[in-house]
Amino acid sequence: MKCIRFFILCCCLFGLSFSAFTQEKDSLAEKVLVYQLPNGAWGKQLVDKKAVNYALPLTKELLQKIEATDEKHATIDNGATTREINILLEAYAKMQNTAYLEAARKGVEYLLEAQYENGGFPQYYPNKSLYRAQITYNDNAMINVLTVLDNLAKEKTNFAALADNRLKERAMGAVEKGIDCILKTQVIQGDSLTIWAAQYDEKTLQPEQARAFEPVSLSTSESVNIVRFLMKQPVTPAIETAIEAAVRWFAVHDLEGYRFDKMTNPKTGQIVRDLVPDNTSVIWSRFYDIENNKPLFGDRDNSVTYDFSKISDERKNGYAWFGNWPIKLLEKEYPKWKEIKENKK
Repeated sequence: MKCIRFFILCCCLFGLSFSAFTQEKDSLAEKVLVYQLPNGAWGKQLVDKKAVNYALPLTKELLQKIEATDEKHATIDNGATTREINILLEAYAKMQNTAYLEAARKGVEYLLEAQYENGGFPQYYPNKSLYRAQITYNDNAMINVLTVLDNLAKEKTNFAALADNRLKERAMGAVEKGIDCILKTQVIQGDSLTIWAAQYDEKTLQPEQARAFEPVSLSTSESVNIVRFLMKQPVTPAIETAIEAAVRWFAVHDLEGYRFDKMTNPKTGQIVRDLVPDNTSVIWSRFYDIENNKPLFGDRDNSVTYDFSKISDERKNGYAWFGNWPIKLLEKEYPKWKEIKENKK
């Protein structure tokens, strides 16, 4: 794999396309090939911690940084790896360039290798430093992976090209294990199911803290997309129970009469995002206390508070603390799912 990557880098350096010798090329997919790591994954940033940006031209300096980026950067965070697999399969559907198909296959094999036996997926693999080994729903990391594998298992659209019997069977098994993990990690309060935390200990399946400002908590944004994924699956009693419980929780824990918007901090004069009264708006907090369901906020110093005004301006501006994530689910998607379910009875 390293030899192939070196060959691709040399082709780019001299203005040649890796696949130009025999097949049609797609400019974005060609860059994706260059960034692929030897283990089949992609990183979200380079060795100098700059974010991967496929819009940038492949200069000699950038190619050297790509070559120096090793497998410890392999991740599913921020859409990495799943995004590239989708790009490559879309390009293959248009160009029939087998280099794109094979690179996508290696990406899928990386995902399958990264999955824990309990069905969860770490944010990074094989890098296990800090919180990277945790089972990660945060920023939809695990759901992005399960969606790719589910599309492959069901031979949806561009994924049919990858669906040989062996890979399809492995993807089906991974999705089954992933759903089992989802059902096991839905947080229980007393005797009631609620929603999900953003990340979990990979061994105990207990909710965990990630970064300093991401405390152990219920996570609204990620839970909405977990429910959406479950609604795409064949309905079982366990899946139906999980969906119904999460929807009930969303319906009860909205914050009516506010929007999350920019305003001037009267103490500092700086523009910050804050809660603004608005009787036409309904929002939810990103995080809720895992025991009492109060909106919860964290800062870089590991402090946690129920009072949004107590966190720093830097964190107020730097994180999506509030949003309307469940609205479409509650008003349109869930009622449609329920109607289809009832009609099948």
